Amino acid sequence: MPTLSQAALSVLAADDPAEKVRLTRAHAAAWTAGAITDPGADPGAASPPDRPARPARPELRPTREMPPRRKAGSLAGRVALLHALAHIELNAIDLAWDIVARFRSAREGGEPLPRAFCDDWVRVADEEATHFELLSRRLLELGSGYGALPAHDGLWQASRDTAHDLAARLAIVPLVLEARGLDVTPAMIANLRRFGDDASAAILQRIHDDEIGHVAAGRRWFDWVCARRAMEPAAAWRMLVERHFKGGLKPPFNADSRAKAGLPPDFYEPAT
Repeated sequence: MPTLSQAALSVLAADDPAEKVRLTRAHAAAWTAGAITDPGADPGAASPPDRPARPARPELRPTREMPPRRKAGSLAGRVALLHALAHIELNAIDLAWDIVARFRSAREGGEPLPRAFCDDWVRVADEEATHFELLSRRLLELGSGYGALPAHDGLWQASRDTAHDLAARLAIVPLVLEARGLDVTPAMIANLRRFGDDASAAILQRIHDDEIGHVAAGRRWFDWVCARRAMEPAAAWRMLVERHFKGGLKPPFNADSRAKAGLPPDFYEPAT
């Protein structure tokens, strides 16, 4: 019987996106059914790569070398938007498995992370796989496909910058990057509907609603770590954001969705 760490590493080692999705679905179902063992009893068994395997396409470029954005109302503009989002979701699959493989055996205040930590991040990985699959299918329906356009290579930087510390990883990935998705996605949905692309808008609405739960999981485990380090969560988060996130946070914020995820204004507004 494999451990969850081994399952996570198999996803990170898969360079084909379809295989990454297939493995994620299979491992999530096996974990739920009890067919994968808890790696907490096997400390140090996992050694995640510095970066996950990637397909030959899309071409990965520095952010400054990405082509200018296309007009939102055109087919090309909608394809470019969905392609960029698909690339984010592919990275999100790996980020969820990386947090399991890298940190499951960690101890906070002498206490191991509970099984519920794995439950949350396996669920997140499974939902990110669904998001990628929905976006990939929609790209095909629009005459394109994932890999047809270049993508920027900065998305994994947050993982490398926070690989040393679970609190930093939780502060930056779910509580900054995914929370920012809650801020910007509603406007994307409105634009897609304005241009008659209700099918794409429905996919983004599904992603937005699921991401509320992902941010909530990040907040839940950030609070758990802070409690064991005797840190006040909002102050600790602001310190970690200042240290690990360049550029700072910029409004507007989606206060309603952030509140549903457990992020009240007094948690993030001081960082603006």
